[in-house]
Amino acid sequence: MKWAQTKAGTLLACVALAVLASLVVAGSALAAITVTGAGATFPYPLYAKWAKDYQSATGVKINYQPIGSGGGISAIEGGTVMFGGTDAPLQLADLNSHSLVQFPMTSGGVVPIVHISGVGAGRLKLTGAVLADIYMKKITKWNDSRIKSLNPGLSLPSSSIVAVHRSDGSGTTWIFTHYLQAVSSWPWADKTGSWPTGIGGKGSEGVASLVQKDANSIGYIEYSYAKQNHMAYTQMKDKSGGWVLPSAGSFKAAMSKAKWSASNGFYTVCVNESGANAWPIAGATFLLVKKSTSNYSTAHAMFKFFDWGYKSSKAISDSASLQYVPIPSKVYGSVESVWHKQVKAGGKAAW
Repeated sequence: MKWAQTKAGTLLACVALAVLASLVVAGSALAAITVTGAGATFPYPLYAKWAKDYQSATGVKINYQPIGSGGGISAIEGGTVMFGGTDAPLQLADLNSHSLVQFPMTSGGVVPIVHISGVGAGRLKLTGAVLADIYMKKITKWNDSRIKSLNPGLSLPSSSIVAVHRSDGSGTTWIFTHYLQAVSSWPWADKTGSWPTGIGGKGSEGVASLVQKDANSIGYIEYSYAKQNHMAYTQMKDKSGGWVLPSAGSFKAAMSKAKWSASNGFYTVCVNESGANAWPIAGATFLLVKKSTSNYSTAHAMFKFFDWGYKSSKAISDSASLQYVPIPSKVYGSVESVWHKQVKAGGKAAW
């Protein structure tokens, strides 16, 4: 009898060890997963922070390369990454033609940055019309009467303005030029176009670097880049005629006007929105995924990361620290439904 009990105990111990071993293997397999993405530079400071925190918590590596929205769209269409990032949302016809699903991941603001001696962050005031005319080469000096009239008491040099823009296919440019078009006779609104004046920098880093290097310059980048690089950003006049500073609060005020719909791939433009304290150059940044992929484990791990980015307290804290604005929870509910209904991995729902 004792022998039988001993044998049974041994068997139970072996089963327990086998179960434990299988869990360790499963955990190791999850930890070994790497999810690749590439695209927009606008959200890169946040995605980099998320990736670091998520890997620490789960072992899953998120490898996101900030190559610009145009590069991100090409990469996901070509199947070289698991997800692409773009601040320039695709229209439904483009999504369908490439079997893609699109959804917003976070939002924020594009800010004009300047390098003018003695002019610190938030001191220079600009209107959209004046900003457009700087890039149209209609205003060429910092002491132009139109700029001076907006900034009484601010000492501005007679130096020529160096206008810096993105040289690559850029969702930040898409947001910026949609704003210029909304408030002036600016001729185009897209990821790339013909700039009447200025020099080009690749990525937000390239624009930031050129403005830092070139005195009397102006550029445009995502707000987090401006803050991280201690750059002087401007105030802007909002649609109601008030002066507004960039902040998570003013971005949220603008994004509250967004009209989200799964039926059009969540396509939206949020520039020059009405309302008090609404930053006029706001926008969302989107992710693109294939509707069908073969590797369920990697696809499911990818959506677990997205879910974590939307809902976890750590991810939300990261957003706040970097001045991004989370997507509203009711919108996430629609996004999650799209994932479940439209994305397949290994022949079954990826989420």
